[in-house]
Amino acid sequence: MKRLFVAFAVVVVALGFASTIKIGAVLPLSDITGRQAANAMKLAVKEINAAGGVLGMPVELFIVDDEMKPEKGAAAIDRLATVEKVDFFVGGMSSGVHLAQIPILKKYQKITVWIGAASYRCEEAVGPDADWYFHLHPWDYLQGESYAHGWRAITQKYPQVKIEKIFIAYEEGAFGTSSFKSYQDEFELAKKGTGVWAGLMKDLRGAPFKSVALGGGDYRAVLMQAKQYNPDLFIWAGYDADAIPILIQAKEIGFAPKLFVGAPPGWPADFGKNPLSHGVILYGMWAPALKDVSAIAKHFWDAYVKEFNEEPATYFAPLGYTNIMFLVEGIKKAGSLDKDAIIKALREIEYESPVGGVLKISPSRIIKNQGFRAQKILQWQNGVQHVIWPFEYQTAELIYPFPGWTGK
Repeated sequence: MKRLFVAFAVVVVALGFASTIKIGAVLPLSDITGRQAANAMKLAVKEINAAGGVLGMPVELFIVDDEMKPEKGAAAIDRLATVEKVDFFVGGMSSGVHLAQIPILKKYQKITVWIGAASYRCEEAVGPDADWYFHLHPWDYLQGESYAHGWRAITQKYPQVKIEKIFIAYEEGAFGTSSFKSYQDEFELAKKGTGVWAGLMKDLRGAPFKSVALGGGDYRAVLMQAKQYNPDLFIWAGYDADAIPILIQAKEIGFAPKLFVGAPPGWPADFGKNPLSHGVILYGMWAPALKDVSAIAKHFWDAYVKEFNEEPATYFAPLGYTNIMFLVEGIKKAGSLDKDAIIKALREIEYESPVGGVLKISPSRIIKNQGFRAQKILQWQNGVQHVIWPFEYQTAELIYPFPGWTGK
């Protein structure tokens, strides 16, 4: 039987401290988002311990592979709490996995700083009373709102761009379905002339697919529906393993919308090397080009490449680094391991993140401790992810319309 637990202990024993601060992370290690987030967490812990630890103690990190399976993710929380006896929980990616973890997290009520699970269903499951729960990734509805602001700004800067008919192809799990529902909710408001998409979104269609990450991989039916609809903006919401097959099959059926957008939590490491990637738009919290405009982003990039001999390819890498650093900054500010003091400190600090921007906690619709509230609109251009919006971080002009498949 495959072992559930995979632990990476990052400890500086030479410091000679009597005890350690134990952090337990749960991530899907076979997925690039989880693997690179885990690497980034290990990098953060290494830097923290090299600087003398926290409160006179080194940090010890345990990472468990949830294998993208709810039952594995829930069991991992139990094990970290009872066997490794961790002080804090971090990590996360899949909303479906997190829904199974939330009841276990509530049982232990340890301070939890989560970087994944964007579904509003997870926020509902956590509820308003979990003061110990901090969520850094924007919820799906926050993402939808930020995209509306971005596309509105883009249509104003680039008048030739039209965003009226939108088609969402979404994976049939919790992540995809909640993403589509957030658009449906906004569309209902837009039809009444209210909400962030009012005056922008005139019609919305959508259809589900089974992600290759969960045993699927044939997208032709949903792509054909999208082609017949002829949207101004086509968006697929799935996982990194879906990225290249969707493009290949879109090319096969001759589907080339004016705006071809992918919205997975991470992308294949070498996606930009595929000629089909040119002109593809993506939603994300970070792009490699940010290292050219942000000192902390450059520090993270250089340190990650030096440590792991690979380039970060997903925003979950700088987000994983942020996960550990933000928690540690809260512990430092609290000056102790007192739970209430750390919660108060985490709510007060402002952490400049390599993701781009400052991380500051504020309430969302239900929970009290929400971190980031927006994503960025990016575009693959000649193998490089460029920031298109927000314009203060823009690193290239928008390529419009999508170049299609000629010569690819």
